[in-house]
Amino acid sequence: MHTTGNTILITGGGSGIGRALAESFHALGNRVIIAGRRQSVLDETSRANPGMASLVLDIEDAAAIRRFAVRLTAEHPALNVVIHSAGIMKAEKLTDASDAVAEATVATNLLGPIRLTSALLTHLQKQRNAAIMTVTSGLAFIPLANFPTYCATKAALHSYTESLRHQLRGTAIQVIELAPPYVQTELTGAHQASDPHAMPLKEFISETMGLIAQSPDAAEILVERVKPLRFAARGDYGAFFEKFNASFAGH
Repeated sequence: MHTTGNTILITGGGSGIGRALAESFHALGNRVIIAGRRQSVLDETSRANPGMASLVLDIEDAAAIRRFAVRLTAEHPALNVVIHSAGIMKAEKLTDASDAVAEATVATNLLGPIRLTSALLTHLQKQRNAAIMTVTSGLAFIPLANFPTYCATKAALHSYTESLRHQLRGTAIQVIELAPPYVQTELTGAHQASDPHAMPLKEFISETMGLIAQSPDAAEILVERVKPLRFAARGDYGAFFEKFNASFAGH
């Protein structure tokens, strides 16, 4: 993926990793469009980054995604990169009767990227230097048991990304997976943004952007801190799972 000369859509671009990626690519001179549910958040991000565009998108709504894709490509016909960064992460007790959190998580984290990719694929196939980046998680490879549906959706998105890459191997579209570790954002609440166990957001983005620049043909972008999770299956997975989950017991 080229780091300059792009027109980039970033979902979830008003906060967290999505916003940090948007600001980094914007600073490099790319045309960046951020999308998300909350107009106020998008407006604040755009004001802080003059020239950055924004569009409201309800990523859970299939019909809204189709309408969004039509408007996006009409207003930004040079669009050549899509970064799927929108996501929600909520704790669940699987013994509870309600499955509302699970349904919202699947709709946002998994069906959203699948539907949006489908809606934009024909357009992207016509572009030079096109790329689709999915933002999964180190938890795609080893689950944090308090967040079962989140981890399941990220594992599924990893699998989908590999299949998408394989099916598009004869096209000009590059498919990239970015798998973050635990990062200081507000994904699970305000406490996470200052959790000393989490990787500082600036450090994560700096290393990530460096990896993209150094390896423009990479299929996976993995900062050093996520590699123990990404490759957990190569060792004693069961022992790592127990130790990993125990380390978060007090969080």
